[in-house]
Amino acid sequence: MNKLQQLREMTVVVADTGELPAIAEYKPQDATTNPSLLLKVAQDAQYAQIIDRSVAKAGGNLEDAVDNFGVEVGCEILKIIPGRVSTEVDARLSFDTQATIAKAQKLIDLYAQRGVGKDRILIKIASTWEGIKAAEALEQQGINCNLTLLFSFAQAVACAQAKVFLISPFVGRILDWYKASTGQESYAPLEDPGVQSVTQIYNYYKQHGYKTIVMGASFRNAGEIEALAGCDYLTIGPNFLEELRNDEGQLVQRLSDTDTGEAQTKLDLDEIQFRWMMNEDAMATEKLAQGIRAFAADQVKLEALVAPKL
Repeated sequence: MNKLQQLREMTVVVADTGELPAIAEYKPQDATTNPSLLLKVAQDAQYAQIIDRSVAKAGGNLEDAVDNFGVEVGCEILKIIPGRVSTEVDARLSFDTQATIAKAQKLIDLYAQRGVGKDRILIKIASTWEGIKAAEALEQQGINCNLTLLFSFAQAVACAQAKVFLISPFVGRILDWYKASTGQESYAPLEDPGVQSVTQIYNYYKQHGYKTIVMGASFRNAGEIEALAGCDYLTIGPNFLEELRNDEGQLVQRLSDTDTGEAQTKLDLDEIQFRWMMNEDAMATEKLAQGIRAFAADQVKLEALVAPKL
């Protein structure tokens, strides 16, 4: 078996793309989208009809048109995959719990209008304290969430406490920060700070019986993916799916719920403790803020692309 086939034996493979041909080719269980990926596909001529459908259902309202577009792309993806698609809440709501809840409920309703049940959707929300609290409330309503832009152990602990369905720790962006701040140009896969972060989180969750799924995301090289083989889920871009498919080497399982390493003390974080731990983690603080800004900027660009069609 090639490495992609071997990986599927130990990890749920998710496609990190909104590109329908790539999803059809690699046949993942699930797929994740975000504002940046939606902006990319919106600029592709083959998605023009989806934009037109989204605008037609919006009644002249730009926010509705953009929400429709995200849901329409999600529906097209769901025609291809057997599992779930992740659709992201507007990043500009990342510090507003009630607005995040309202937007998530709207997205679920838009899917329902198209005949798609909430059991096939994950609502993506940034892992701010406000976002985690929104996810906690949504999970109690039966709306499953994918907590994204997760860079720190504090965020992971708070998400587990909130009983969110799934978290997406960003491996590659953690590596980016360490390379920039230390001047070290490369790391061996098992010494990669992003890989080590996800490994710690995975082991903590398994040691303490948390059901929250750990889905490594944002990879910079195939070595990071291989170093996390055995993680619950991994969301992988088409370029690395191709690289793994073309590699006939042996893949070693690195993570296992029966071998979780040294015991980690169970934490119970309140808001003050969470904010202090985030404050003490310069990498996580900077990358979370940077990620929210970038997704918000791409949301604005997507609105600018759709607006003339209203």
